[in-house]
Amino acid sequence: MPVLRRKEGGEGCAQEKRAVLISEHASMIYDVPFRHQQALDPSALTTVTATLHAIEKAVEDCRNAGVSPESDPAVALLTRHMATVSANRADEGVLRAACTRRVEELKRFPTLLALAIRGVEYDAAAKARFHEDGKRAILLLASALGLGVGSYEVRSVTGTVDQSGYILLAATDVAVMLQIGARHEGREVSYRAVSGGLEQPNRFASIRDLLKPDRFADRLCRDLGLSRPGRPNDLPTQLAA
Repeated sequence: MPVLRRKEGGEGCAQEKRAVLISEHASMIYDVPFRHQQALDPSALTTVTATLHAIEKAVEDCRNAGVSPESDPAVALLTRHMATVSANRADEGVLRAACTRRVEELKRFPTLLALAIRGVEYDAAAKARFHEDGKRAILLLASALGLGVGSYEVRSVTGTVDQSGYILLAATDVAVMLQIGARHEGREVSYRAVSGGLEQPNRFASIRDLLKPDRFADRLCRDLGLSRPGRPNDLPTQLAA
């Protein structure tokens, strides 16, 4: 019997060793050689788009293998290859100047205005950007009107795929709605007074007016007979028109 116990103990020890060995190499079970082969010969990756796709797939393979993509040699080689396929070979100074120039151009012609001109129907990404930037513009207007936290609500309703949806600012005495598209060209912003829970007739303004929130807040107060508290010092930076 003592011999049998020692034999069973030996088998148990062997099983434990096999379990440890499997655990140590578990990550290799899900690893594949393709990213390494592609990194060694990236000749088929001739564009930024193709190389980016290869990098994304390599990072996914690393995740499946339990390998950090930050140190994976294949990911490192593919990342370095990206610089060789760009058609723009200008030096860093020229590229930085071009980016700075583009930022200034976009400040003068914001994305929200461009989306209003082109429309966002049947374009999920453009619609999402419209609602993101539109909500920010409405919040800037709320600040310019001096509306206190908790005294108003901003709602974003996306609508169907063939619509832009709308962003609504609802306060105790004023309501402002933003929507874009051919039907609303030049009248993207509708606003009205709310008195005693009763909504007054709509008035309309261009989206360009909304992009100058302080000036537009003055107009709303004049048109609707609203009082406007002093402008807070921490009003967010005005959007450029």
